[in-house]
Amino acid sequence: MTDKKKLRIQQVRSPICTTPGQRAALVTLGLRRIRSVVEREDSPAVRGAVAKIPHLVQILEDKS
Repeated sequence: MTDKKKLRIQQVRSPICTTPGQRAALVTLGLRRIRSVVEREDSPAVRGAVAKIPHLVQILEDKS
């Protein structure tokens, strides 16, 4: 059984005055409000959504 790598993603800015595609990327990731954190599998689809909105989100490092 392989252990999939996870990304912790935090929303740091508001989606006000962003394009509909950028808002859709936030919804796709499951982010709803500022300072909310989600954990997603590290996949090309998730990396692509994060790359579309680098000014709105931040990837958190693991403390372990």
